[in-house]
Amino acid sequence: MPMLEDEIRRLMADGTARLHAAPDLLGRVMRSHRAKRRRARAAAVAASVAAFVVVAPSIAYWTVDSVPTIGERSTFSAVQEPPAIDDTPPVPTDPPDLGDLGDGREFGHVRVGYLPEGLQWSRWSSDFGDTYSTSYNYDGDDKGYYQVQIRMHEEKTVQEVEDQIQAYRGEKGGEEVTVGGRSGYLVVQNVGEDGMKGNPTLFLKMGDRQWAEIMFSPVYAEEFSGAEAVSAELKKIGEGLTSTM
Repeated sequence: MPMLEDEIRRLMADGTARLHAAPDLLGRVMRSHRAKRRRARAAAVAASVAAFVVVAPSIAYWTVDSVPTIGERSTFSAVQEPPAIDDTPPVPTDPPDLGDLGDGREFGHVRVGYLPEGLQWSRWSSDFGDTYSTSYNYDGDDKGYYQVQIRMHEEKTVQEVEDQIQAYRGEKGGEEVTVGGRSGYLVVQNVGEDGMKGNPTLFLKMGDRQWAEIMFSPVYAEEFSGAEAVSAELKKIGEGLTSTM
Protein backbone atom coordinates (compact mmCIF):
# COMPACT_ATOMS: atom_id res chain seq x y z
CA MET A 1 0.00 0.00 0.00
CA PRO A 2 2.75 2.51 0.77
CA MET A 3 4.37 1.68 -2.53
CA LEU A 4 1.10 2.43 -4.35
CA GLU A 5 0.79 5.76 -2.60
CA ASP A 6 4.36 6.65 -3.45
CA GLU A 7 3.75 5.82 -7.09
CA ILE A 8 0.65 7.97 -7.18
CA ARG A 9 2.55 10.93 -5.65
CA ARG A 10 5.34 10.48 -8.21
CA LEU A 11 2.95 10.46 -11.13
CA MET A 12 1.18 13.60 -9.78
CA ALA A 13 4.50 15.34 -9.28
CA ASP A 14 5.55 14.53 -12.84
CA GLY A 15 2.22 15.93 -14.13
CA THR A 16 2.31 19.20 -12.15
CA ALA A 17 5.97 19.82 -12.85
CA ARG A 18 5.04 20.84 -16.36
CA LEU A 19 2.60 23.48 -14.99
CA HIS A 20 3.91 27.02 -14.22
CA ALA A 21 2.52 30.52 -13.70
CA ALA A 22 2.36 32.84 -16.70
CA PRO A 23 4.99 35.65 -16.57
CA ASP A 24 2.34 38.43 -16.42
CA LEU A 25 0.04 36.67 -13.98
CA LEU A 26 1.06 38.82 -11.01
CA GLY A 27 0.66 42.02 -13.03
CA ARG A 28 -2.76 40.96 -14.27
CA VAL A 29 -3.88 40.14 -10.75
CA MET A 30 -2.70 43.55 -9.48
CA ARG A 31 -4.33 45.41 -12.36
CA SER A 32 -7.56 43.51 -11.85
CA HIS A 33 -7.45 44.44 -8.18
CA ARG A 34 -6.84 48.12 -8.97
CA ALA A 35 -9.60 48.10 -11.62
CA LYS A 36 -12.09 46.83 -9.07
CA ARG A 37 -11.04 49.58 -6.67
CA ARG A 38 -11.33 52.23 -9.45
CA ARG A 39 -14.84 51.09 -10.32
CA ALA A 40 -15.83 51.22 -6.68
CA ARG A 41 -14.39 54.77 -6.24
CA ALA A 42 -15.91 55.99 -9.49
CA ALA A 43 -19.30 54.76 -8.38
CA ALA A 44 -18.91 56.62 -5.08
CA VAL A 45 -17.83 59.86 -6.83
CA ALA A 46 -20.71 59.62 -9.32
CA ALA A 47 -23.16 59.22 -6.46
CA SER A 48 -21.72 62.28 -4.71
CA VAL A 49 -21.85 64.35 -7.90
CA ALA A 50 -25.43 63.32 -8.57
CA ALA A 51 -26.42 64.32 -5.04
CA PHE A 52 -24.68 67.71 -5.40
CA VAL A 53 -26.35 68.47 -8.73
CA VAL A 54 -29.78 67.56 -7.34
CA VAL A 55 -29.29 69.83 -4.31
CA ALA A 56 -27.84 72.83 -6.12
CA PRO A 57 -28.16 72.51 -9.90
CA SER A 58 -27.97 76.27 -10.46
CA ILE A 59 -24.76 76.80 -8.47
CA ALA A 60 -22.13 74.62 -10.08
CA TYR A 61 -21.39 71.31 -11.73
CA TRP A 62 -18.41 69.02 -11.25
CA THR A 63 -16.18 67.46 -13.85
CA VAL A 64 -14.12 64.39 -13.05
CA ASP A 65 -10.94 64.42 -15.07
CA SER A 66 -9.61 61.21 -13.61
CA VAL A 67 -10.42 58.74 -10.90
CA PRO A 68 -7.59 58.27 -8.40
CA THR A 69 -5.62 55.07 -8.08
CA ILE A 70 -2.69 54.34 -5.83
CA GLY A 71 0.01 56.95 -6.46
CA GLU A 72 -2.13 58.87 -8.95
CA ARG A 73 -3.68 62.37 -8.70
CA SER A 74 -7.34 63.16 -9.19
CA THR A 75 -8.64 66.49 -10.40
CA PHE A 76 -12.01 67.97 -9.62
CA SER A 77 -12.99 71.36 -10.97
CA ALA A 78 -16.02 73.44 -9.98
CA VAL A 79 -17.18 75.43 -12.97
CA GLN A 80 -19.70 78.22 -12.44
CA GLU A 81 -22.64 78.12 -14.79
CA PRO A 82 -22.71 81.10 -17.18
CA PRO A 83 -25.37 83.68 -16.36
CA ALA A 84 -28.56 83.55 -18.33
CA ILE A 85 -28.65 86.02 -21.20
CA ASP A 86 -31.68 88.27 -21.11
CA ASP A 87 -32.14 89.54 -24.64
CA THR A 88 -35.45 91.21 -23.87
CA PRO A 89 -35.20 94.88 -24.87
CA PRO A 90 -35.71 97.31 -21.96
CA VAL A 91 -39.15 98.81 -21.76
CA PRO A 92 -38.95 102.62 -21.69
CA THR A 93 -40.64 104.09 -18.66
CA ASP A 94 -41.68 107.66 -17.98
CA PRO A 95 -40.45 109.29 -14.78
CA PRO A 96 -43.10 109.65 -12.07
CA ASP A 97 -45.04 112.87 -12.38
CA LEU A 98 -47.35 115.03 -10.30
CA GLY A 99 -50.46 114.23 -12.30
CA ASP A 100 -52.94 116.77 -13.61
CA LEU A 101 -52.05 120.15 -12.08
CA GLY A 102 -54.87 122.06 -13.74
CA ASP A 103 -53.39 125.47 -14.53
CA GLY A 104 -50.09 124.46 -12.90
CA ARG A 105 -50.18 127.28 -10.39
CA GLU A 106 -50.04 124.91 -7.41
CA PHE A 107 -47.96 121.74 -7.17
CA GLY A 108 -46.47 119.79 -4.32
CA HIS A 109 -46.06 122.16 -1.40
CA VAL A 110 -45.88 125.47 -3.26
CA ARG A 111 -48.24 127.91 -4.91
CA VAL A 112 -47.15 130.07 -7.87
CA GLY A 113 -48.54 133.61 -7.74
CA TYR A 114 -46.74 135.26 -10.65
CA LEU A 115 -45.67 134.08 -14.09
CA PRO A 116 -44.31 136.20 -16.95
CA GLU A 117 -46.94 137.16 -19.52
CA GLY A 118 -47.90 134.53 -22.03
CA LEU A 119 -46.64 131.52 -20.07
CA GLN A 120 -48.82 128.57 -19.14
CA TRP A 121 -48.33 125.17 -17.61
CA SER A 122 -46.48 122.87 -20.00
CA ARG A 123 -48.37 119.79 -18.76
CA TRP A 124 -45.01 118.29 -17.79
CA SER A 125 -43.81 117.51 -14.27
CA SER A 126 -41.55 115.12 -12.37
CA ASP A 127 -41.89 113.76 -8.88
CA PHE A 128 -38.99 112.12 -7.03
CA GLY A 129 -40.29 112.61 -3.53
CA ASP A 130 -38.22 115.29 -1.82
CA THR A 131 -37.41 116.81 -5.22
CA TYR A 132 -40.15 117.63 -7.70
CA SER A 133 -40.54 120.04 -10.57
CA THR A 134 -42.74 121.51 -13.28
CA SER A 135 -42.30 123.96 -16.15
CA TYR A 136 -44.09 126.63 -18.15
CA ASN A 137 -44.00 127.59 -21.82
CA TYR A 138 -46.01 129.44 -24.44
CA ASP A 139 -48.00 126.63 -26.00
CA GLY A 140 -48.84 124.37 -23.05
CA ASP A 141 -47.26 121.39 -24.84
CA ASP A 142 -45.26 118.90 -22.78
CA LYS A 143 -43.19 118.06 -25.87
CA GLY A 144 -42.23 121.68 -26.46
CA TYR A 145 -39.36 123.74 -25.05
CA TYR A 146 -39.71 125.25 -21.60
CA GLN A 147 -39.32 128.92 -20.79
CA VAL A 148 -39.41 128.71 -16.98
CA GLN A 149 -38.86 125.72 -14.72
CA ILE A 150 -39.45 125.61 -10.97
CA ARG A 151 -37.85 122.80 -8.99
CA MET A 152 -38.59 122.31 -5.30
CA HIS A 153 -36.18 120.74 -2.82
CA GLU A 154 -37.45 119.55 0.55
CA GLU A 155 -36.40 117.64 3.66
CA LYS A 156 -33.39 115.42 2.85
CA THR A 157 -32.41 117.28 -0.31
CA VAL A 158 -32.22 120.72 1.37
CA GLN A 159 -28.63 120.11 2.45
CA GLU A 160 -27.64 119.24 -1.12
CA VAL A 161 -28.94 122.61 -2.33
CA GLU A 162 -27.14 124.48 0.42
CA ASP A 163 -23.91 122.65 -0.42
CA GLN A 164 -24.36 123.56 -4.08
CA ILE A 165 -24.86 127.23 -3.24
CA GLN A 166 -21.79 127.16 -1.02
CA ALA A 167 -19.77 125.83 -3.94
CA TYR A 168 -21.00 128.69 -6.12
CA ARG A 169 -19.98 131.12 -3.41
CA GLY A 170 -16.49 129.64 -3.45
CA GLU A 171 -16.30 130.15 -7.20
CA LYS A 172 -17.66 133.71 -6.85
CA GLY A 173 -20.10 132.81 -9.59
CA GLY A 174 -23.22 134.49 -8.28
CA GLU A 175 -24.65 136.96 -5.81
CA GLU A 176 -26.56 136.96 -2.53
CA VAL A 177 -30.06 138.43 -2.77
CA THR A 178 -33.09 139.00 -0.58
CA VAL A 179 -36.47 138.37 -2.17
CA GLY A 180 -39.69 139.08 -0.27
CA GLY A 181 -37.78 138.96 3.02
CA ARG A 182 -36.26 135.56 2.17
CA SER A 183 -32.62 134.88 1.44
CA GLY A 184 -31.61 133.70 -1.98
CA TYR A 185 -28.79 133.30 -4.44
CA LEU A 186 -28.67 134.35 -8.09
CA VAL A 187 -26.37 132.45 -10.43
CA VAL A 188 -26.09 131.28 -14.05
CA GLN A 189 -25.86 127.48 -14.05
CA ASN A 190 -24.67 124.99 -16.67
CA VAL A 191 -22.62 127.54 -18.58
CA GLY A 192 -21.03 125.92 -21.63
CA GLU A 193 -22.81 122.58 -21.30
CA ASP A 194 -23.83 121.37 -24.76
CA GLY A 195 -22.86 124.79 -26.11
CA MET A 196 -25.47 126.54 -23.98
CA LYS A 197 -25.07 130.00 -22.52
CA GLY A 198 -26.38 128.73 -19.18
CA ASN A 199 -29.56 128.89 -17.12
CA PRO A 200 -30.17 132.09 -15.12
CA THR A 201 -31.32 130.70 -11.75
CA LEU A 202 -32.69 131.99 -8.47
CA PHE A 203 -32.31 129.73 -5.42
CA LEU A 204 -34.79 130.90 -2.80
CA LYS A 205 -35.07 129.66 0.77
CA MET A 206 -38.76 129.05 1.47
CA GLY A 207 -38.16 127.66 4.95
CA ASP A 208 -35.84 125.46 6.96
CA ARG A 209 -37.12 122.40 5.10
CA GLN A 210 -37.74 123.83 1.67
CA TRP A 211 -35.86 125.60 -1.14
CA ALA A 212 -37.12 126.72 -4.53
CA GLU A 213 -34.96 126.71 -7.65
CA ILE A 214 -36.36 128.96 -10.41
CA MET A 215 -34.68 128.67 -13.82
CA PHE A 216 -34.94 130.37 -17.20
CA SER A 217 -33.96 128.53 -20.35
CA PRO A 218 -31.04 130.19 -22.20
CA VAL A 219 -33.32 130.85 -25.19
CA TYR A 220 -35.97 132.50 -23.02
CA ALA A 221 -33.36 134.66 -21.29
CA GLU A 222 -32.45 136.14 -24.67
CA GLU A 223 -35.93 137.64 -24.92
CA PHE A 224 -35.03 140.11 -22.17
CA SER A 225 -32.95 143.24 -22.54
CA GLY A 226 -30.08 141.94 -20.41
CA ALA A 227 -28.97 140.18 -17.24
CA GLU A 228 -30.57 142.77 -14.93
CA ALA A 229 -33.96 142.38 -16.59
CA VAL A 230 -33.68 138.59 -16.30
CA SER A 231 -32.77 138.83 -12.60
CA ALA A 232 -35.68 141.19 -11.96
CA GLU A 233 -38.13 138.73 -13.55
CA LEU A 234 -36.71 135.81 -11.57
CA LYS A 235 -37.18 137.80 -8.37
CA LYS A 236 -40.80 138.59 -9.26
CA ILE A 237 -41.52 134.88 -9.67
CA GLY A 238 -39.77 134.22 -6.34
CA GLU A 239 -41.81 136.89 -4.56
CA GLY A 240 -45.01 135.26 -5.79
CA LEU A 241 -44.13 131.80 -4.44
CA THR A 242 -45.98 130.68 -1.29
CA SER A 243 -45.05 127.60 0.69
CA THR A 244 -47.92 125.30 1.70
CA MET A 245 -45.85 123.06 3.98
